[in-house]
Amino acid sequence: MRKKEHRQEGDLLCCSGDLGASYLGLILLEREKKIFLENPGVKADLEGEKYVIGRLLKPEARKDIIEFFQKSNIQPTSMMDISDGLSSEILHICRQSELGCVLYEDKIPIAEDTRMAAYKFELDPTACALSGGEDYELLFTIPQEEYDKLVLNEQISVIGYMTGPEEGKKIITKGGNTFDITAQGWNAFASK
Repeated sequence: MRKKEHRQEGDLLCCSGDLGASYLGLILLEREKKIFLENPGVKADLEGEKYVIGRLLKPEARKDIIEFFQKSNIQPTSMMDISDGLSSEILHICRQSELGCVLYEDKIPIAEDTRMAAYKFELDPTACALSGGEDYELLFTIPQEEYDKLVLNEQISVIGYMTGPEEGKKIITKGGNTFDITAQGWNAFASK
């Protein structure tokens, strides 16, 4: 029997690390494969993309975050890895907890190398973080009272908070607009 989780309205919505890089690493390698198949003599152009390729090819479990929780006596009220994109995982937590949430676009952690790779492919870095996958960072909720302990770890970002179910699942954009969060998942950009 699974232990009932005790998420509640007001819990902070948090994630570890940064998001979107693995998806962009895949886009880059797929582009290079296509070029190679069309022109076998052309050498791959992976200059400056070590970060996004590394995030795809060498994902690392975030044991350091679990150890930090243990040392700091922080008990997350929910936790999962981000394998199908941030939006899908947030919706999963909301569904399981029967709560809504507010996510702030400007709080989503995106590395500068990821941002630059997204621009290179004419993609929105936020869309890559929300809908890409295989980042294997941690998404979790914690009670607000734990915030002071949490800020001691620069690898953790507070990206929003849990709300009552009647408030829905919303993202507030950098421009101040509010939209429903939709599950895009790993294949979000497959048709592009």
